[in-house]
Amino acid sequence: MPQETESFWVFVPLALHWILSLGFSLRVIMLQRSVGATLAWVSVMLLVPYFGVGIYLLMGELRLGKRREKRIAQLISPYKSWISSLSEGYQVDWSEAHEAAKALDRLALQTEGTPTLPGNRLELLDDCEGVLRAIIEDVNRAEETLYMEFYIWHNGGVADEVLEAVIKAAQRGVITRLLLDSVGSKDFLKSTACANARQEGVEIVEALPAGILRALFRRQDLRLHRKIIIVDGHIAYTGSLNLVDARFFKQDAGVGQWIDLMVRVQGPAVEVLATTFLADWDIETDGRQIDLNEDTGVKRQPANGPAMVQVVPSGPGFYPDAIYQLLLSTIYSAREELIITTPYFVPDDALHSALCTAAARGVKVTVVLPEHNDSRLVRYASRSYFDSLLAAGVRIMRFRDGLLHAKTITVDQDFCLIGSVNFDMRSVWLNHEVTLFVYNHAFTDQLRYCQHQYISQSDELTAEEWSKRPTATRVLESIIRLTSPLL
Repeated sequence: MPQETESFWVFVPLALHWILSLGFSLRVIMLQRSVGATLAWVSVMLLVPYFGVGIYLLMGELRLGKRREKRIAQLISPYKSWISSLSEGYQVDWSEAHEAAKALDRLALQTEGTPTLPGNRLELLDDCEGVLRAIIEDVNRAEETLYMEFYIWHNGGVADEVLEAVIKAAQRGVITRLLLDSVGSKDFLKSTACANARQEGVEIVEALPAGILRALFRRQDLRLHRKIIIVDGHIAYTGSLNLVDARFFKQDAGVGQWIDLMVRVQGPAVEVLATTFLADWDIETDGRQIDLNEDTGVKRQPANGPAMVQVVPSGPGFYPDAIYQLLLSTIYSAREELIITTPYFVPDDALHSALCTAAARGVKVTVVLPEHNDSRLVRYASRSYFDSLLAAGVRIMRFRDGLLHAKTITVDQDFCLIGSVNFDMRSVWLNHEVTLFVYNHAFTDQLRYCQHQYISQSDELTAEEWSKRPTATRVLESIIRLTSPLL
């Protein structure tokens, strides 16, 4: 082959790579995202020939799919009207609340319309088997409706008993609806247990179906990460626990048992959680299986306890950036103490700066993380932030007795956040999540007790100890940190 021809065939792929990379890089720049996310995507596309552009086409933009976008557009108005009407008839007393609570309430109202509702009874459940047993008891008492929404449903142990209770509920005439994420619950959705439940009358819908062909039309890593149960419209559960028995879940991952928290809710906040489920169900079924003008099993709830609760759903479509603004405001509102527990810690520049600033101005900031988690990339990206956090005075506690999966924040011993949101950009921007903002001293004390139990089972990381890690590890952490906006 002549040398000129060889040069031509070498030049064409290289030229095509640069044309594609520069073209899509310009597209990323014009979208005006955060500087970190923009630089990360541009770097991937320029440094990884063809494959980088391919990754961007699959994961780079919030493509919800035309059908989903159309359905969300149809639902935004009626659902937000429903949620905003929930405050009618309730009087919120802010006199005993933290000074920041009313500001957070106002911000949530402005960004997504969910009001703070008084009169809620909250029960904090910190034992996996105990949570599943409590769920079984409530399901066994269900008379009209049972709604369940999870990222992961996993066969094994007491989780199988939960499914048996759900099937029995359907057999006695209870409307039972399970909404399960396509990726997280993949094994269960393909299982004989799932098929049997459907045959017995349990309605099971696969949320955000994933597949190679679907990737051409919709981004595949947008996941339904919420954990919600609604029983007869007057009892709800939410928090960090998937429908799994920790003794049987991911035992080969080498991280120990997963440690979670759930909240059992009675009172007006149940209706907001139920509305969140109904909106998700409606979108996944395209409105074919539910009519908002008919009885949905959701009822206006009387006051049942002392806690003021603001339910904050988040995710692409309905609430694109609400939780991000609220997390930043929460951190900046701290005056004395801020405790965070999260399994996945990959903040962006703004959240990282907020933590450092809080510590620098005298707030006692403590971040509790599992010593080992099930994502190597997240592990290294997370550790790349430790030097600056330690230098600013942030305490980093590494939980040694399993994978601490609870997602919690307490502020000044006065109010708290608990739900499904991790302290990373995936939870903030990509996943459909739900968080309870609880403006109540007593419940916050209970949550702080759990947090301090986790701290007592953790080892504090010191700046001196951290500075001794190998140079090769530092380099790897720094490189992987460049991808942190994409994790």
